[in-house]
Amino acid sequence: MNIDNFSQRAQIMYRRLSDFYQSATTSPLTLDVLPQALMELGSVSEMVEIATEELHQQNEELTQTRSLVEAERQRYQDLFEFAPDCYLVTDGNGVIQEANRAAARMLKVTQQFLVGKLMITFVASEERHRFRNELTQICQSDKVRELLLRLQRRSDEYMDAAITVAACHNSASDTINLRWLIRDVTEHRQVERTTLNPESDPFQNRPVSQYSKGEIIPLGWQSIFCVRRGLVKLSTHCETGEEVLVGLVGEGMVFSSSMTGLHTYQATTMSNVELVSISVTEMLASPTLSHALLPKINQRLRQTESFLVVSGRRRVEDRFYHLLRLLKQEIGQPVTQGTRLSVRLTHEDLASGCCTTRVTITRLIGKLQKQGKIGFDSKKHLIIKDMY
Repeated sequence: MNIDNFSQRAQIMYRRLSDFYQSATTSPLTLDVLPQALMELGSVSEMVEIATEELHQQNEELTQTRSLVEAERQRYQDLFEFAPDCYLVTDGNGVIQEANRAAARMLKVTQQFLVGKLMITFVASEERHRFRNELTQICQSDKVRELLLRLQRRSDEYMDAAITVAACHNSASDTINLRWLIRDVTEHRQVERTTLNPESDPFQNRPVSQYSKGEIIPLGWQSIFCVRRGLVKLSTHCETGEEVLVGLVGEGMVFSSSMTGLHTYQATTMSNVELVSISVTEMLASPTLSHALLPKINQRLRQTESFLVVSGRRRVEDRFYHLLRLLKQEIGQPVTQGTRLSVRLTHEDLASGCCTTRVTITRLIGKLQKQGKIGFDSKKHLIIKDMY
């Protein structure tokens, strides 16, 4: 019985019984009223009995359906949980929501520890800049992506991982979660490395120079520097003596005075930094080394063009907005509140990046904070909200 039909019939019966009751209280009872009332009550009772039987039947069907759905859910949960490969589910920022047993064994942590952790914490430090860029692209795409990353286990062991990842979007094209399949290919990669020329790795068999935060790195015209760890700020000075930010060089990136035509070119460490130096002569003499360095040089050129786009905006608000977007991409780390810049930038640094004054940057920061678009953590690192 349809619930609407049942409701309508019940209302009609109720009104008729009310009419009988009203007639009985306002006028003397006649002999034909009582039989009619009993017939109405009998009809109502029959209708209620039928409805009760149908409700019992529907309840049994719902119980069976629920049992089937629960069994199916448990089957898929078991497939996820006991799969031989590492499976992770994260949100768009890379925060782990689910992890199977193989993931716990691979990363050498308990499943409970994995949930709620940022996936980037298991990425080797030299790979994190690339991972952040990949994460942004994955969230903006509906295609399955294949990655090769170096991961760090809880026990400080490193492993090479082949990763397949896909984003799951809702109807509004917002990222609901990311699904990761991770395989350990360390042995396979080791075999590959033995067949490659060691010259293809710019960090191999070269002395490492260390600099503390705030130091100026002496630049030689015949040297190319590769950043092994940390962040370096590249800047120049205009005619008025004001500093202009022209680049940020992170882990795995390169810089050199031979790569610029600027008369004034300065490299300043923004954190503790480790560098290796490669002579231009060595690079030109080794096709393998040149091939390995070419993508890194291209990366610097792309970043330089991005800074040019920032400086080309007329309104200072637009320059600051696009600078924040660039910083988010280059040195951003996903956190719960949005994207946290990995180093602390002063108002002067931000002003030099968008060709304005420190006072103007202070005013714009205050404005954006009130609007809830940016914030700061306990260490005064800038946090850019997702709207950027």
